[in-house]
Order: sequence, then C-alpha cells, then structure tokens
Amino acid sequence: MPALQSAWIYYLNHPALVINALALFYALSGAWLIFATQYRSRRTIFAVSPASNVGTPPMPETDAATQRINRMFYAVATACLGLAMLLSLISTVV
Repeated sequence: MPALQSAWIYYLNHPALVINALALFYALSGAWLIFATQYRSRRTIFAVSPASNVGTPPMPETDAATQRINRMFYAVATACLGLAMLLSLISTVV
C-alpha cells in the first residue's frame, strides 16, 4: 500500500491524534522561534557590553532592520502558538 494511502487511512481512523500531532509541531516551531530570537538578542547584548560591566548588561541600540526582523519572528511565533492552541481545541471536539 502506498504511503499516502496508509497515512490517509490512519487519519480516518484517528483524526484527533493526527490533529494533535500537528498542533504539537506548530507549538514546537513557535517556541523554537521565540527561544532563538531571545538567544540572538542576548548574544548581541553580551557582545556589546564591556568586560567591566559583566553584572549589568547595557541595552544596545540595535538597528531598525534587526528590530523589524525580531518583531517579525515574534509575530510568526505568536501565530504558530495560536494555531497550535486552536488545533488542540479542535482535536478535543473531533
């Protein structure tokens, strides 16, 4: 039996499980985007801070392009997490 037919049959037999797995994928993707953006921001902060002020990292002025990229990453991550929540709620109804 071809793979797509077996996947379709599995979906027909267990729709809630498949929808919940898709929700888990979106949740992990959104969480990874948030984590990666936070990590990148913190790495920039510590790269700019002088060695004498190790305990208090300054807030560097990032350029406009970096701020736009960060906002876009946060927006996509929020959309992914929202879609994951919606799919999880839908899987309880199915």
